[in-house]
Amino acid sequence: MAVCNEVCLTIKWSGKEYSIDKLLPTDTVGYLKEVIKEKTGVLPERQKLLGLKYKGKTPDDDVRLSTLNLKSNTKIMMMGTREENLAEVISPSEELLNNQVINDFDIEEEEIQIENRDENLAKIDKRISDYKVEIRNPPRAGKKLLVLDVDYTIFDHRSVAETGVELMRPYLHDFLTAAYEHYDIAIWSATSMKWIEAKMKELGILDNPNYKISFLLDSGAMITVLSTKYGLIETKPLGVIWGKFEEYTSKNTIMFDDLRRNFLMNPQNGLKIRPFREAHKNRHKDKELSKLTKYLNKIAKLDDLSDLNHKHWESYKP
Repeated sequence: MAVCNEVCLTIKWSGKEYSIDKLLPTDTVGYLKEVIKEKTGVLPERQKLLGLKYKGKTPDDDVRLSTLNLKSNTKIMMMGTREENLAEVISPSEELLNNQVINDFDIEEEEIQIENRDENLAKIDKRISDYKVEIRNPPRAGKKLLVLDVDYTIFDHRSVAETGVELMRPYLHDFLTAAYEHYDIAIWSATSMKWIEAKMKELGILDNPNYKISFLLDSGAMITVLSTKYGLIETKPLGVIWGKFEEYTSKNTIMFDDLRRNFLMNPQNGLKIRPFREAHKNRHKDKELSKLTKYLNKIAKLDDLSDLNHKHWESYKP
């Protein structure tokens, strides 16, 4: 609560932040949504406010702000779409109609060159030195490492839904449970740690009894590399992890990401997953994680994962 008994909030939506002040403790969640509508143009019924909880559940519109224990200037992430943009969300994309996966960058010819540039290796060394990894569960002896992206890999962060679970990729918990038998699991998203933790809690990943997350990485662990064809590109160099943990190397690490450029610094360890978009249309038929569960089991006993060509994972035979 702010001074004068006012509630001051910051709503983060679509890459922007919207300050909302002069709310009263007696105002309801429904009134808050109306104010957000004036700021963003997103109708109340289209709004999903992550992290806003009342008695462990998403609060109803008649719940008063005073009962939510909000701190002054609390930041709340919102998912939702303006009415004028709904046509883009509801109508199937051309990509899905053609059953094709968009290659974000065709940069194979540069991979080796970029991977071994001195300036890029120096940036990795700096991340190893400066970036602090919060270890949630220590490495387990003999386990490989699975590094997972979040947005469009295990979670559709753009579509509209009543709950975050509706935007979760199908088979996610079964996939993580099966993977945990042979792999330690890390989450790496190109966002801030606050939003990563909010999404993980919304999906029930951090406290699941069937598997454990080893650690989370945010945008601070990423580096910028220069591509002669595409300019500056943000990437997720696995070398940062390998420099932080002696247990993990290029031989026992695999990364899933919907953007190929994210594993540009370690192309042999990256698997480009099909993006999960338009959750409301595709959550009943998307089987990507179910299929990848079988692939992870097949390669779990191999001594060197970097010898594999993960582009052909669907046709892989031991």
